[in-house]
Amino acid sequence: MGLSHFKPAQAQQGVALVEFTLVLPLLLLLLLAFGEFGRMLYQYNVLLQASRDADRFVASQAWNTTLGGITLNNTLLTQTKNVAVYGVPSATGTAVVSGLTTANVQVAAEGIDHVRVTITYTFCPVIGAGNCTGSIPGFFGNAIPLGIQLVATTVMRAL
Repeated sequence: MGLSHFKPAQAQQGVALVEFTLVLPLLLLLLLAFGEFGRMLYQYNVLLQASRDADRFVASQAWNTTLGGITLNNTLLTQTKNVAVYGVPSATGTAVVSGLTTANVQVAAEGIDHVRVTITYTFCPVIGAGNCTGSIPGFFGNAIPLGIQLVATTVMRAL
């Protein structure tokens, strides 16, 4: 039996650096993806809370005791949309999520005693340079759009 000879340490110099340079882009891409996913979940939770607040607001004011049903007039619809976007019935302040407008909010009666608030928002990842019109080229010719549609819906019974 012969003794096996190991390569001296000098022959292995630089291997760790080469491996690190090969793995670093993948690790950074994975870190960016986790960060974007966390930011998307945060924005979805903010939208869901905004829809709950707006639905609670409209549910407390939509019931018409005289008619025994829900009445959604233009003033109440506008105030509800403002609550969803700005957090208050008047259109003052900044939006709870950047780029959210009252056009993204829908308020409707659901049945005879429920109201529904739906917020539709397009999440724009950082890799798209802030605009959702960009896309990533796909492997088979179809481009993958960067914008992800987030929909937060809440239904409550009118009080």
